[in-house]
Amino acid sequence: MHNEIDRRKYNMNRRAFLSKSALGIGGAALSSLLGCNLDFKGPNPGEKIANRLNGILSNGNLHFAPKAKRVIYLFQSGGPSQFELFDHKPLLNKLRGQDLPESVRKGQRLTGMTSGQDSFPLVGSPYSFKQHGSSGTWMSELLPYTSKVVDDICVIKSMHTEAINHDPAVTFFQTGSQQPGRPSIGSWLSYGLGSLNENLPTFTVLLSRGTGRKFGQPLYNRLWGNGFLHSLHQGVQFRSAKDPVLFLKDPAGMDRASRRKMIDLVAELNQQHMEEFGDPEISSRISQYEMAYRMQSSVPEIMDTSGEPDHIYKMYGPESMQAGTFAANALLARRLAEKGVRFIQLYHMGWDQHENLPGAIKNQAKDVDQASAALVMDLKQRGMLEDTLVIWGGEFGRTNYSQGELTDTNFGRDHHPRCFSIWMAGGGVKPGITYGETDDFGYNITANPVHVHDFQATLLHQLGINHEKFTYKYQGRRFRLTDIAGEVIHDILA
Repeated sequence: MHNEIDRRKYNMNRRAFLSKSALGIGGAALSSLLGCNLDFKGPNPGEKIANRLNGILSNGNLHFAPKAKRVIYLFQSGGPSQFELFDHKPLLNKLRGQDLPESVRKGQRLTGMTSGQDSFPLVGSPYSFKQHGSSGTWMSELLPYTSKVVDDICVIKSMHTEAINHDPAVTFFQTGSQQPGRPSIGSWLSYGLGSLNENLPTFTVLLSRGTGRKFGQPLYNRLWGNGFLHSLHQGVQFRSAKDPVLFLKDPAGMDRASRRKMIDLVAELNQQHMEEFGDPEISSRISQYEMAYRMQSSVPEIMDTSGEPDHIYKMYGPESMQAGTFAANALLARRLAEKGVRFIQLYHMGWDQHENLPGAIKNQAKDVDQASAALVMDLKQRGMLEDTLVIWGGEFGRTNYSQGELTDTNFGRDHHPRCFSIWMAGGGVKPGITYGETDDFGYNITANPVHVHDFQATLLHQLGINHEKFTYKYQGRRFRLTDIAGEVIHDILA
């Protein structure tokens, strides 16, 4: 192996020199067009850990003092119905079966699933609502556990987006663009803030499938991708299978010392490539090998929850002992947060209820209610909620009218981007408040609208980042998570 390194280093005859020079001249010209930096000098092997731990805004470069150190994002994929969960609209029950007035709809575009309907019969929630806590927050009977923590959360009822279908809507929330290819939120934070633990990824992803609509909209790994940022910043998916992270285990017959020697030799070869070609991805590859080596011991330890006391399992619910469930992932999220993971993304599928909504959403809400509330309580009792931002919500809401036939016992709801609800807790967000209002039909926002980019700007603000100054130059343009929009929602901040 060392002979190969020496050969690559010293065996530079005239033909090789001229061919490399020609490539270098042409490459330099190309780099000026593409915005690439072929003069980039990567870290030597002794510097790679420090570079991963320190983002471009670390070491005193934050724009202002942060209120949060980390984020746990409980993404509810499919679009939870605000009418059955958070936004109490008794008028819809009184007008059940009547057609949605055009004066309310105002010509809003529809999906292909309801655009052909002759009528749009209004339908209210079959589930009751009550006010809870000293804040008096309205909450559905489907969320008995979340109802107990309303004084710790901020419910935003005036979220809105432009996207009307799942893929662009989820992509918009996760990357700031409806078109794929941009870095995800976690990747931006990895790039900007770096890591809090050299033995674990900065950005982790956990997936679970709900019982509401088990095989609804799929998710893609580009949602936690690094886009045009270095691959070092992509999310690492943890799985519930025997091997939590794919390709992490050593092959049969290789011991720890042999693995260490192999990584060191590969790093030397990669460093030679780095010095020759100046490709920053080679530097990322060196760091990824090192991270994988350290994760071999840190990941199994953190994924093993058998040492958690009984009262914690009771708090999160019985499903917290079943790997791969939302409850088990919520418990893992707390453990990852404790160990210094910067951005923890949970995706829970099954909220896309175009039909059979009354029964499906009841089961789906039961999947997540207890564990979501438990996470807030668990962080609070450990003194971590104050610097951990917890987010719960999907990509859009649901319509106030029935998709398809409305019967005495059954109906569905289509996608609705104009207004929907999410909640946030901790990380400097005001607890026990409701923000934003919708009209009596729950169709349009009447006060304090919050756009997707406003949400993203506020998230970054709580981590000490000015979203307008946090950019990355790529192909001649300075990109940012919030694109060219976004306002921090100061009214919800403590």
